[in-house]
Amino acid sequence: MPHIPVLYQEVLDILQPQPGTLFIDGTLGAGGHTEGLLAAAPDTRVLAFDRDPEAIRFVAERLHGYGDRLTLVNHNFADLGTVAPQYRFDQVDGILLDLGLSSRQLDSQERGFSFRFDAPLDMRFNPTQGPGAADLVNNLSEIELADIFWQYGEERRGRKIAQAIIQARPIQTTRQLADLVAGLVKRPPGRSTIHPATQVFQALRIAVNDELGALARVLPEGIKLLKPGGRIAIISFHSLEDRMVKQFLRQQSANRAATPNDPYHRYQPVSPALRLITSKPITASAAEIAQNPRSRSAKLRAGEKL
Repeated sequence: MPHIPVLYQEVLDILQPQPGTLFIDGTLGAGGHTEGLLAAAPDTRVLAFDRDPEAIRFVAERLHGYGDRLTLVNHNFADLGTVAPQYRFDQVDGILLDLGLSSRQLDSQERGFSFRFDAPLDMRFNPTQGPGAADLVNNLSEIELADIFWQYGEERRGRKIAQAIIQARPIQTTRQLADLVAGLVKRPPGRSTIHPATQVFQALRIAVNDELGALARVLPEGIKLLKPGGRIAIISFHSLEDRMVKQFLRQQSANRAATPNDPYHRYQPVSPALRLITSKPITASAAEIAQNPRSRSAKLRAGEKL
């Protein structure tokens, strides 16, 4: 499937690239949004992060024509606050975070992100770092696995699935895990097109890559790097991410904050750091969903530094 950047025009409308502006793309992927920022205005420069070394190699070749206007770094965006200033991106005009995994990762048979292929159960954004999904599945306790399935996948049958995994170990491939879950979980009425293992695979991927932890770290660091008037745009694909983003943007745009350690939960006035650009999330149009079904769950939220 060709790479189709989600909410492409909506992102450009929010970030408003102008000649000479500086942007950080925290989630390079196949480079679609980055290319849009570079092409939109002369002398725009982008510092793009990706944990996946294959994404860095792919985009370095695909967008080599932009020369030194594009800087690629093989880092977790959670390190944005320390890495970006090293490249003189310490006061930027905009930051984009397109969360989750890329289409290239999902469509790569050997990466183990999808149950559409029988592949090693890996799911690491960077295949050279940390334990993979098979390590978690084969080494964690029943309680630990059930907690992952509930906290990160909101899978109500997590305890039952964890018990079956313990009994079936070792589990080394995506097909083994998907078939095991499918044998335990009946498809809910009206949702027959959703594979029973979807939430389990999502939960394992989030846990393997510490996605929510990385998001919690990058949000405040990103605000620090924005210049006044600079904007941050965040695309999320599931409720856990979107909830975290929504709460963070609301807190940063509020003109009051809870008084620390106050048992009466009184508030004190503060100067907000952001102006909300999106009171409600921007979602994909029917036309975009028809062209790119993966955009159906995307939610775009944004704020502007005051």
